[in-house]
Amino acid sequence: MNLNNKTILITGASSGIGYELALQLSEYNCNLILTARRKELLDELSRRISSKCKVISYQSDVSDKTSVKNVYEKVIGEFGKIDIAILNAGIDQKTRITNFNSGDAEITMGVNFFGLVYWIELLLPEFMREKRGMIVGVTSLADVKGFPGSGYYCASKAAAGHLLESLRIGLKKYNVKVITVKPGFVKTPMTDKNEFHMPFLIDVDKAVKIIIRGIEKEKRVIEFPLMTSLSTKLLKCMPYSMFEFIFSKDVKKK
Repeated sequence: MNLNNKTILITGASSGIGYELALQLSEYNCNLILTARRKELLDELSRRISSKCKVISYQSDVSDKTSVKNVYEKVIGEFGKIDIAILNAGIDQKTRITNFNSGDAEITMGVNFFGLVYWIELLLPEFMREKRGMIVGVTSLADVKGFPGSGYYCASKAAAGHLLESLRIGLKKYNVKVITVKPGFVKTPMTDKNEFHMPFLIDVDKAVKIIIRGIEKEKRVIEFPLMTSLSTKLLKCMPYSMFEFIFSKDVKKK
């Protein structure tokens, strides 16, 4: 896909992968729509790239259906359409056994799963009617297993991944492309909070180059880095008893 002259939406654009996506995509002759909850960071980013492309930013919470709808209506009023929706907003709410509560689960699912659902609900009618458009959903290689301490996160990313896979098959006849992005550990403010070793950690600029290249090639699934991708495939095939044995030892060390 040629990204020039495309109108591209990026959710979760105030930091991490979303921020870097905006920086790198601003080098293309395209229109950028940036959304996030932190307006001051969005405004700073918009000023930084406004000389390179047309950019508009909106403060929005993807877990709030009304907020998403309001932004969508403003975007259509301004640009008339969205060509590519990069649904990147994400959160990592730790699952703590000693303080297990539904509130944390609702927050995580609200951003990581319903943050995709609410946008896709609005995008699909026009995409299907015009037989065009691309949905790029950012999930995670962590969707392969229920890692200790990350139950909400893994569950939300698995749900998002299954949804995207289902849509990819169903929307094929409408010429609507659906891409699943599955990063491993990428150095961002979110992963900086992790207190455990992150194997094969890669810089965000390299990660985004991989994502953009995959979008241009219209790959069904973009997963990286290679060693983490291969490792998760092995984990997926690993017997449950072995997985529990290995990660129970890790929990005991903590």
